[in-house]
Order: sequence, then C-alpha cells, then structure tokens
Amino acid sequence: MSKLLIRALDTHDMLQLEAAIDLVEDAFGDPERYGRERIMREMLVEEPPFYRQFFVAIKDGRLAGVGGVKAADWATKTHLLYLSAVAPEMRGQGIARALLAARVEWLRKRFGTGRVLVSTSRTKRFRELGFVEIRGSKIDGRMLMRLHFRKKRKAAD
Repeated sequence: MSKLLIRALDTHDMLQLEAAIDLVEDAFGDPERYGRERIMREMLVEEPPFYRQFFVAIKDGRLAGVGGVKAADWATKTHLLYLSAVAPEMRGQGIARALLAARVEWLRKRFGTGRVLVSTSRTKRFRELGFVEIRGSKIDGRMLMRLHFRKKRKAAD
C-alpha cells in the first residue's frame, strides 16, 4: 500500500500547478462558474489581510487530490474550505478526508481560534471532524456546515 503525502501546493512548480488546476476544472465541470481562469486566480492570488492556501495529495508520485482554504473575514476569524477535488480513479481511498483533516489542522496551528465554513453534499466526513450542520441552509442538495475551533487550555499545575 502506498503512502499518501499531503503538502501545500507549490505555485512555483508549474507542472504541479497545472495538474491541480486541471483536476479542479475537471471535477467541477462547470466552466461558467469554475473556469480555468477563475481557478488559476484563486490558486495564485494573495490579497492581504486575506489569504488563500491550497493543499495537494500525492499518491504514487501522482496528484491525487487538491483542496483550498481561504479567509472569509479576517476580523471574525472565519475561514472557508473550497475547490476540493479528488482524481476519479483515486476516489474511495480516504484522500478527501486526509485533505480535509490537513486543512483543518493547518488552520488550528496558524490561527488558534476561529470558525470554518463549508458547503457540501457529503456531510459525514465533516461531522467526523466536528463540523455541525447549519439548520435551514440546505440548497440544491448541499448543506452549509460549521466548525468552531479554539486553542486548548493548558491544565493547571
């Protein structure tokens, strides 16, 4: 069984960047909403105080998946998970869950406290990490989910 490696997308590695764009573009199959130009802008642009960070999953030396996280509102420490995709031939191997866990862990380490929002039709994998459904938010089969996170308090000596 091969090991899965999750790491930040290297936007200077043009082969990896192109492969990530191709994967997301193919997965969404909606060129009007998720065309190549928009995906590329999302993966490349940094607009302080907002950020965007993409992660890739590599398996057997191939790009298996990609997923992004970005600031929705820096003042309220709200983050969005978005543009997540797994290569069709790699689905069902836990890659989406690994990308999800890596992004949440990155947020916890980098920000300490905040909330994460995601729109998904696959609620189980998010519930497993502590996300809760926002009542009344279901639209077109997709549910808005939220995770609150905060630094763990150290035990008193």
